[in-house]
Amino acid sequence: MPGDSVDFNEVLEETHVMDVIAQLDQELIGLEPVKGRIREIAALLLVDKLRRNLGLAAPPPSLHMSFTGNPGTGKTTVALRMAEILHRLGYCRKGHMVAVTRDDLVGQYIGHTAPKTKEVLKRAMGGVLFIDEAYYLFREENERDYGQETIEILLQVMENQRDDLVVILAGYKDRMQKFFQSNPGFRSRVAHHVDFPDYEPQELLKIGHLMLAQQHYVLSEEARVAMEQYIDRRVLQPDFANARSIRNALDRARLRQAARLFAQGGQVTREALMTIEPEDIRASRVFHPSPV
Repeated sequence: MPGDSVDFNEVLEETHVMDVIAQLDQELIGLEPVKGRIREIAALLLVDKLRRNLGLAAPPPSLHMSFTGNPGTGKTTVALRMAEILHRLGYCRKGHMVAVTRDDLVGQYIGHTAPKTKEVLKRAMGGVLFIDEAYYLFREENERDYGQETIEILLQVMENQRDDLVVILAGYKDRMQKFFQSNPGFRSRVAHHVDFPDYEPQELLKIGHLMLAQQHYVLSEEARVAMEQYIDRRVLQPDFANARSIRNALDRARLRQAARLFAQGGQVTREALMTIEPEDIRASRVFHPSPV
């Protein structure tokens, strides 16, 4: 007979699931609503595991998810950590993640889509299938679009093999809402909808500092001010992509720093090699818009 109690702390220590959540906290600045939702899902899975240990039989919780938000808000990173949480708690055999888009799933001619989709599903089994910009699977304007075949295969697998595969659909919030309205089969199978907000400017600055620190770079005080001004301007541009845009900006700043040091020549100090200066930031086109 099963016992009448279980120890939360013992299971937490055994699975190390809190280590994954702590890692997520370290990897991602801000996003408190997202982190809170991931903790809730982890708690649900942990309680379900404890219930099963006590012989309290119940159908396993539905685990398919939808991650909505603008580019660069951490959706892929959270999906990776979610796969690890699922694995540690026994809901995924392997705990890996396969990230794909429409091009990886949908063929270009008759008879091409099914084997292409099934090959991706085969690679993802035992883990998480992350489909970015999932709404591109469905093209309403084209009744003969091959994406419909992929959708039908996915829906079948999400229902019949949900014990061995978790599907996370991701993309812009408004487009995902329209996608779910057009494909009610997905809506009925997706239990967890997580919205990823845009980062605030100060959060973006912290993200920039973290990215630089990981590569042994720092901003001088003047460069920090320049970076704040860069962010204030960049977030207003239509192609802004949150943390992704900050990473690209810092990559370009490193290129300018390298060119500046190369042009100077001679002896160079460790500090100079590590430091991004304001001119490395202010050379950006953000500060020099093209005339209309």
